[in-house]
Amino acid sequence: MSSELLINAQKINTYYGASHILRDLSFSVARGETIGLMGRNGMGKSTLLKSIMGLVKPRSGSVHIAGQPMTGRPSYEIARLGLAYVPEGRGIFANLSVMENLKMAARAGTRGQRDWTYERVLDTFPRLKERLGHGGQQLSGGEQQMLTIGRALMTNPDVLILDEATEGLAPLIAREIWRICGVIRETGISSVIVDKNWKHVSQIADRSVILVKGEVVFQGNSSELLARPELLQQYLGV
Repeated sequence: MSSELLINAQKINTYYGASHILRDLSFSVARGETIGLMGRNGMGKSTLLKSIMGLVKPRSGSVHIAGQPMTGRPSYEIARLGLAYVPEGRGIFANLSVMENLKMAARAGTRGQRDWTYERVLDTFPRLKERLGHGGQQLSGGEQQMLTIGRALMTNPDVLILDEATEGLAPLIAREIWRICGVIRETGISSVIVDKNWKHVSQIADRSVILVKGEVVFQGNSSELLARPELLQQYLGV
């Protein structure tokens, strides 16, 4: 794993109106690193991701992407620096077919890499291959999630951000999503994964980060977290 930081957020303070959501929060992702971002509902996980992606502007603090200062910059500029975001709710184009959703996103990565081609995405998601002509609105929730991840991979990202990776999915489909997360990890793409299933997240993550009320209360390797069940009980309620 490289020490090169692809995401480096320092002392972020983000508000929604008068509500102070992120409190002097620092968060980083190195090249090739998979991070599990955990915490109960309403603790700031999605707000952190949106602050990094330029969807919400922090009131103070800094966000550097691949070494470039990008605090509050437009999302499309941040995406061009190698970040791909799979939001909660997926955000597929319902009126476009599976094929169109994928092909519209195709581009080389920041280093000119084209490792994730249309054919490779379909090989990774065989269920999508069977539904190329279907519109986005005709897909099940699990198929939509696969499509959103596949579309993100078509941008050949350096970092893939997954917010609520398996939320609301049937166990069989969720298992397939976790398999795909493992495949992505093996290719060297950095990942930030948010999911309520801490067991699966900690199995795949190099490092776990837990948020409580917009602050980091734990960060360390996943084996350290698993060895401290009192932290799981205190911060995740498991």
